[in-house]
Amino acid sequence: MQLRYSFRLYPDAGQQRALAKAFGCARVVFNDCVRAREDVRRAGKPFLKAGELSTRLITEAKRTVERSWLGEVSAVVLQQSLRDAEAAYGMPGSLTDSGRLNLPKIGAVKVKWSRTLPATPTSVTVIKDSAGRFFASFVIDTDPAEDAARMPATDQSIGIDLGLTHFAVLSTGEKIGSPRFLRRAEKKLKRAQRELSRKQKGSKNRQKARLKVARAHAKVTDARKEFHHQLSTRLISENQGIAVESLSVTGLARTKLAKSVHDAGWTAFVNMLEYKAQRYGRTLIKIGRFEPTSQTCSTCGVKDGPKPLHIREWTCTACGTLHDRDHNAALNVHQAAGLAVTACGARVRPGAIPAQREETGSHGIPTGNRAA
Repeated sequence: MQLRYSFRLYPDAGQQRALAKAFGCARVVFNDCVRAREDVRRAGKPFLKAGELSTRLITEAKRTVERSWLGEVSAVVLQQSLRDAEAAYGMPGSLTDSGRLNLPKIGAVKVKWSRTLPATPTSVTVIKDSAGRFFASFVIDTDPAEDAARMPATDQSIGIDLGLTHFAVLSTGEKIGSPRFLRRAEKKLKRAQRELSRKQKGSKNRQKARLKVARAHAKVTDARKEFHHQLSTRLISENQGIAVESLSVTGLARTKLAKSVHDAGWTAFVNMLEYKAQRYGRTLIKIGRFEPTSQTCSTCGVKDGPKPLHIREWTCTACGTLHDRDHNAALNVHQAAGLAVTACGARVRPGAIPAQREETGSHGIPTGNRAA
């Protein structure tokens, strides 16, 4: 299983210029590659092989006046651009004694090590985001069996009801508040956006204003991601089995609740639960979104019909039980998933949906460039 560990980079002015040159050269080679393949496709000729593309677009291109500057950056950056269909540029690196990341033709770049890498990375990718920040993303090969062995054994299982009033309500009755990161930063974002709209297009002041907007959005995104990570790690650590309802985020995004739905970030949170469940040997089960979890009494099982969103409590007409709407839904999610775990933590429910690799896969990043 492959995981990514990202760390903030702080290149100096010269290193930033060198990185900008590397990014630019990679974009040129990538575009040349797309153009070359499109040309042969339209002409009905055989598909170009990687070796032929490398010779034509890198080796031979460096000898021309138009592309001679390709020789000023690391060859690995150019080779990566032929393989990479994403906006990230891989380059081999090694760690210096001072803990800096040594990149070819860039130098030793300062890194903020927020945690220790669990193993030697197989590759490193340098990324620049829209806020002008640089990151080093390391790919690590891990053994899920070893990771699962380090996770504390538990026989607990839980159902989760995701919502807007509370970010999550658990079948245990615990309610986790919704931080509303975007809502809290809305005034600052609007002010920054207004300032950007007043700047003349193409001016340096407009570029500064654009970065200010991007950094404000990045701050919101980072805070939301940290919240998701802390909560998902805690739930995975405490429970052997976790059940969550599949939500129609796309459908909800078309309603008046769209901004609140995007602010909550349910999809990203569930994705974290998925890959952490796979990594640590937990069971994650997603039930269908059409399951009537808010309409069914978790005590007697009688379906009591749909209820408007403003109804937060209701009494079952069959058994008389007073329900908290969200807690009742979480209990029904737990029951609908059919979670059952033995005292030793073994999974006993057949057909559990396995966690996906979407968050942790390398997405085509080659792993042959080993960093020391």
